[in-house]
Amino acid sequence: MTAHAADEALEGGTLRVGILADMTNFDPMQFSSVNFFLIKNLYDSLIEYTAEGEPVPSLATAWEIADDNTSVTVTLRDGVTFASGAPLTAEDVAATLEKASDPEKGKNVYPTTSIIDGWETPDEKTVVITFKSPVPTRQILDLLEFTMPIEKAGIDTVETVPAGTGAYELENRAVGQGVTLTANADYWREGEPVAETVTFTIFSDDASASAALESGSVDLVYGGSARSAKRLGDAGYTVFRGPGPLVQVFRINATHAPFDNAAFRQAFNHLMERDGMLRVAYAGIGEVVALPWAPASPAFDASFNDTYGYDIDKAKALFAESGLSDAEMSDWTLLVNGTDEAAVILSQIVQGSLSEAGIDIELDVRESAEWIEALLGGDFDATFAGIGNVQKFPSRVATNSIYRTVNNPVFGEPHPFPDYVEAIAAVDAAVGSEDEVKAAYDHLNTVLIESAFAIPTNTYDVGIVVASPKLAGFTPEIDNLFVARTIGFK
Repeated sequence: MTAHAADEALEGGTLRVGILADMTNFDPMQFSSVNFFLIKNLYDSLIEYTAEGEPVPSLATAWEIADDNTSVTVTLRDGVTFASGAPLTAEDVAATLEKASDPEKGKNVYPTTSIIDGWETPDEKTVVITFKSPVPTRQILDLLEFTMPIEKAGIDTVETVPAGTGAYELENRAVGQGVTLTANADYWREGEPVAETVTFTIFSDDASASAALESGSVDLVYGGSARSAKRLGDAGYTVFRGPGPLVQVFRINATHAPFDNAAFRQAFNHLMERDGMLRVAYAGIGEVVALPWAPASPAFDASFNDTYGYDIDKAKALFAESGLSDAEMSDWTLLVNGTDEAAVILSQIVQGSLSEAGIDIELDVRESAEWIEALLGGDFDATFAGIGNVQKFPSRVATNSIYRTVNNPVFGEPHPFPDYVEAIAAVDAAVGSEDEVKAAYDHLNTVLIESAFAIPTNTYDVGIVVASPKLAGFTPEIDNLFVARTIGFK
């Protein structure tokens, strides 16, 4: 499959994309999966990763990490402008870092900035970022890849008005219906974007989106299910899978009874029938995991899959150890994103396993927008939702809401799991020998299992692209965000 539009002579036009959920806002720091179709079309990162994880220039043409790993000097590209027409300068990057370093305004990006001590802008094209202590090289690169400059003048209004340097600009948005983007005529990458217009249409479910592709109403579907992708791929459609899987996680609100009981939570480590979940919900496309890492992560440890595999007897023993009555153990509901077919299937499987253990619970099925509001507001007992950044530096897991160490929307302050917060900090500080680094990873994994506020089940390919054979030029993105600028018609 073609990895870049420049490899072929592709034609432009209007690219019609089907998606399955509405966005939240235009802030790139709102790094939620429902925004993945927009982020890398409206914004660029300082650096990018290849599909193999190698750093390459983007808005930064060069970056020099100090010998002691306590700072990085970034050189910005000339000739880059924001959608407003204003040039990209070091002051814009500084304003972006200031926003990202605020516990409230930084949103999902804030945990990544915890390593930063400060920054300077010696000239318009240079930013020097200093760190609180020596930082692993990969963690520094992840920070640069995660930093998407917002125009300083647009910081305060970025949720409603995009303010990036991306290949496309916002033409209009119809809430609940879709978004239309038009090409940035002054985009800095030569020959891009290929398509002059990109229209995103929101479909109520995966089946409707797939039917629209088959009827020719859309040219591709982004973010559909693995099951549909397999069926359509077998029928001759192009299936493009990026390098950045997510991990599906059973998120637990440990501030709610009965989940404030540690033994009750820990039982769910053994209640997940992961092999069946992957097979039924994702057509077997992915990997079984008991920890929140993709296999490429340096913290991945396959042995946990066996130690904490499905074992209904162990689950029952932990339920009994909790000391809770049958009524107490059944007094909660499982929140379900009704527009996510896989989440519905997973929830039904867990409901069945619980029933086998003598616990009967109800499913609270919501539409996408209402589910997202409850998810981000911590208004749930338990729910399935994916997490990203699982193939990068391990502490990047804290960019996901349930794993945040500060400003956690589910747990609030103070964080109820200080051992977890300390374990993340220890990983960030592990810049010594390989043994020291591995010990920090092993400790984090143990803490995650014992705290059991989130129970991973499997990796899955978010952002699968299923497209008409007339399209080419798909670009891999390390987080599987949708990149439209290189896609064109054959």
